[in-house]
Amino acid sequence: MVKSKNSTSQVIDQIGTQERVARLFSRSIKKESKVQALHLALSMIDLTTLEGKDSSGKVKQLCYKASHLHDSFSGLPNVAAICVYPTMVPVAKKALEGTGINVASVATAFPSGMADLQAKLDEVKSVVEDGADEVDMVISRGEFLRGEYEYVSDEIAQVKEACGNAHLKVILETGELVTLDNVRLASDLAMEAGADFIKTSTGKVSPAATPSVVLTMLEAIKDYQIKTGKKIGMKPAGGIGTAKQAVQYLVMIKETLGNDWLSPDLFRFGASSLANDVLMQIVKQSTGHYQSKDYFSID
Repeated sequence: MVKSKNSTSQVIDQIGTQERVARLFSRSIKKESKVQALHLALSMIDLTTLEGKDSSGKVKQLCYKASHLHDSFSGLPNVAAICVYPTMVPVAKKALEGTGINVASVATAFPSGMADLQAKLDEVKSVVEDGADEVDMVISRGEFLRGEYEYVSDEIAQVKEACGNAHLKVILETGELVTLDNVRLASDLAMEAGADFIKTSTGKVSPAATPSVVLTMLEAIKDYQIKTGKKIGMKPAGGIGTAKQAVQYLVMIKETLGNDWLSPDLFRFGASSLANDVLMQIVKQSTGHYQSKDYFSID
């Protein structure tokens, strides 16, 4: 395999990135805007269960939560999607029928990506046939770190073709890429190979969605949109558990990419625990009082 580095990828100023993150995260917003931001954040969440003990019952329960976030509190949006393992796609698809909530499935030997290409493609085709609207693939980090960039690019392109009409989210697993330069390069490779979204992490590796990593990926999306006119989505996953963090990331998106990305069509949070904290904050902003966490399901 020929080794070649994408000539458009940039060297990242780590200190400058951290300083910009600090400025963006220090901004405050007014109460009315905060309520709007909380509703928006809720609509961007991919509720996820990716455990070895997952069962049909657990997935059905999560799907019920997705469409009944707080039945006694009206006007709430649905979450964007439910993300499950491939074998649970038919269960989720049936449970979410008529809700408008998408079914996403991890694929390509998640979370390690350690399988041959044909096995990965077969898995992708299978989840799409079972009804997945979105496919979350993992890149081959070992190949990437060995400098086999064409291998990684070709693999993403073939997975994209196997997705058919399903949207492809490409997981970089940034905690294993070590440097922001690598994060930028992997982002560029994924977008040029056909990713509809780029995603930070599997949620199985630490660190996951750090602010500096997310900003680096957003800047890559911005440059790609300027160059090609195409709008690529972004999904930070792992490490985002509070409404405050979610609002900070929404400020970062708006300041970096603009209002078009303030939509679940172009931005998602991969953080199931986030939903309950956002719900608590919405109720607090509306009533002046916090509800106990006992009012919300833990799934």
